[in-house]
Amino acid sequence: MADSKQNSLRYLPLTVGVIGGTMLMANRLLTPILSESQARSDVVGVILSAVLILVTLLWEQIQPRTPEAVILEGTEQFELTADLPETIRTELAWASHLLLTNTVTKSLVLYYNNQIILRRGVFGEKKAFNLGAIAKRVLETQKAVYLVTLKVYPGRVEFDYLPENTQGIICQPVGSKGLLVLGTNIPRSYTKQDENWVAALAEKLAITLENT
Repeated sequence: MADSKQNSLRYLPLTVGVIGGTMLMANRLLTPILSESQARSDVVGVILSAVLILVTLLWEQIQPRTPEAVILEGTEQFELTADLPETIRTELAWASHLLLTNTVTKSLVLYYNNQIILRRGVFGEKKAFNLGAIAKRVLETQKAVYLVTLKVYPGRVEFDYLPENTQGIICQPVGSKGLLVLGTNIPRSYTKQDENWVAALAEKLAITLENT
């Protein structure tokens, strides 16, 4: 209801401008003889109507559009490697639950020491982890990469273990041996606060895993 009211107010200048311009035109056509003062008034009225219409058109261009969510192709899965201590398995389950419930993350993979130790969220059939150019760069530089709209990046092919229609990805280093890959169903949806929080969580997981 609030959105409907906001949309109505947004188009109010356009409506007033169109109605005003139409009435001025009708008045001009129905008036056989125009006085000088009426002609000046008509000019002012036309300018005001044009300004109102222009305001609405400019507002439509500068107003950011909310990214649209998609339904990821795949099924809900939760796989956690069995050869880890129970305390670490519990921490990984807790961390992944936080990411899935407190951010826009829909799929996550934790790759550590040359193997996948955690998969949780929506996934397709493919499970093999592809350590491509982007993932290698993240490991080498120890800096996260955020692909805000995945479909425009040619390097998206290396993330084919995520749902095919994944919209955005964060590839976060987990120490020098691991990667945390997060996928979302909404482009441009991770905030800077989300990125900082993911980085802090990855640092915590790195400390935990290095001490195993």
